[in-house]
Amino acid sequence: CIGIGFDVHKFTTGSSLKLGGIRIPFTKSLLGNSDADVVLHSLTDALLGAIGKGDIGEYFPDNIDKWENADSSVFINHTMNILKNNNVNIINIDITIICEKPNINEYKDKIKKQISSLTRLDQNNINIKATTTENLGFLGREEGIACQTIVLVNKN
Repeated sequence: CIGIGFDVHKFTTGSSLKLGGIRIPFTKSLLGNSDADVVLHSLTDALLGAIGKGDIGEYFPDNIDKWENADSSVFINHTMNILKNNNVNIINIDITIICEKPNINEYKDKIKKQISSLTRLDQNNINIKATTTENLGFLGREEGIACQTIVLVNKN
């Protein structure tokens, strides 16, 4: 089964942001109820979608104080338990981070390693890509970061 996830967060004042569970120094932060990690949010939605179990907002609503400033690894851990309880294995993960800045290339291996740790999936089955929108739209104007994730899972 295939799942697709997408997330976007806008920039706010700050000095770093999290992508794929990795803290990246930057001149801005991402605004969100949790840590605003677009990569882990997109991955959570892709995994839930692949097995027809809804979306991140159903499990972790952004209007509940419990999830304020939450580390997004909590969302992945919960989703991994759902996969385990449904006898589902992840085959591969393909992630595209979309932003003009910061430059993601130097962090791709760290993000891959962190996602491997969170999902217990071999790093060879995880791909991290980064692209820009060639200065078009809100992403091109450097107003935020988006992420799209596609996963393949196998139901045992």
